[in-house]
Amino acid sequence: MSELLSYLVEHDQNFRRVRLPALYSDFRSQRTLNPDGFAANIAAWKRGLSSAALAGHAPSKSATRNHLILDLDGGSLLRSLESKQFGQPLALGTVLQDAIATGEIMPLKQFLAAKESIYHRSWSSLPWAVLSWGLRQAGIGAPGDNLPKGQFVVLQNLEVAAKAFGEATADRTSPFERTFSKAHFQRTFAEGILENQERLSDTDFEVLVKFLSRDKNILTTDGNTIKIRNSAEDTAITEEDSAIASLKELMEDLTRQTEILNRRIDELNVTAQDAVRRKNRVAALAALKSKKLAETNLSRRHATLSQLEDVAAKIEQAADNVQLVKVMQSSTAALRNLNAQVGGADKVDEVLDNLREQMGEVDEVGNIIAEAGPAATVDETEVDDEFEAMLAEERKKEEEAERIKREAQDAKEAEETRRKLAELEKLAPVAGKVNKQEDARPITPITATANELGEMQLQNDNTAQESAQTAE
Repeated sequence: MSELLSYLVEHDQNFRRVRLPALYSDFRSQRTLNPDGFAANIAAWKRGLSSAALAGHAPSKSATRNHLILDLDGGSLLRSLESKQFGQPLALGTVLQDAIATGEIMPLKQFLAAKESIYHRSWSSLPWAVLSWGLRQAGIGAPGDNLPKGQFVVLQNLEVAAKAFGEATADRTSPFERTFSKAHFQRTFAEGILENQERLSDTDFEVLVKFLSRDKNILTTDGNTIKIRNSAEDTAITEEDSAIASLKELMEDLTRQTEILNRRIDELNVTAQDAVRRKNRVAALAALKSKKLAETNLSRRHATLSQLEDVAAKIEQAADNVQLVKVMQSSTAALRNLNAQVGGADKVDEVLDNLREQMGEVDEVGNIIAEAGPAATVDETEVDDEFEAMLAEERKKEEEAERIKREAQDAKEAEETRRKLAELEKLAPVAGKVNKQEDARPITPITATANELGEMQLQNDNTAQESAQTAE
């Protein structure tokens, strides 16, 4: 199984092995017999080829795989999809012709030569587009079945790359960060936009820049300088932009040169040490001389790079100052307009005087109305009498509650006394049998307790009767 077909089977649900016979068959007759099945097969092939190209598994003539372009020259795509079991897909030409007709893929030359956005559609083209769609649904005027040739831009992949580019550059705010030469821009963004750090080919990069500048209005370019657009800036590339781009490219070149010189110095140092160990004086001296020359060049490069970094810092500061001044100017204009609407301090004083005057009139009218109407008076005596009556009623409720509570307590104590007397009466016959012959019994503790409890019971009964008479 080829690399392309293996990728589709492993990563695309539409290319499950049970679906491969239908996808590899000549399903062109289903256009009228089974329109839903025909549309499903067409959609599966288009999505599969698009995702495979984006992942870098589609065949390509260039050394670096294309990710935004399908290369259909020489039948390489058919060979990449060939299976020992199913052969080559018989309806692939129909799939690609349908993708061209619907605008999902576009010839590379046509895409690069277009002056207006590829999404622009004039009103005059709408009736024909509707008519063509209706004819295709009826099986009339459908696209051809021959496999197209050439290089074709995959618009879905362009959309994915454009979204990733927007996310990668969202934090670039200053003009210095958003301005590049074309070569510097390609070195900066050729890798890292796509998943798995796939590198864009030169053709991919050219297509992406055209798409971002013409169709998405994200970039501005004059062919040599590329600038990430800010909605508040002009679309044209200025001399300042070109100077910034040249400065950044020169700084990058110097940085790369310093890295090369550092590696060169390390290599010469190792060579000199090796020559010393071998007692080769000539080779050691030559290596040391070359090392000194490299160190001198490195020092000069660092000095130049430091100067350029100072210039870049000044340019960034100046650009920030420009933005600050613009904000201050717009703020001044806004304040001027607001102050003009207010009318100045004199107008404010006049408004406040009028406000105070009108508020005074309202108070005066209110006083007149209050004097003319009957005065609302309150009899303090009636209020005091009502308050005393409420207090008396509250005291009566409290006394009643206290009386009920006391009676309950007395009843409880009387019950307890009766219980104790009953216990003593049970003990009395036993004491009488023991002392039956004695007429005059001595006062025992039990007898004394019984007498006391009897007296307490009589007192409690008398108290209860007095309370009842008082309540009546």
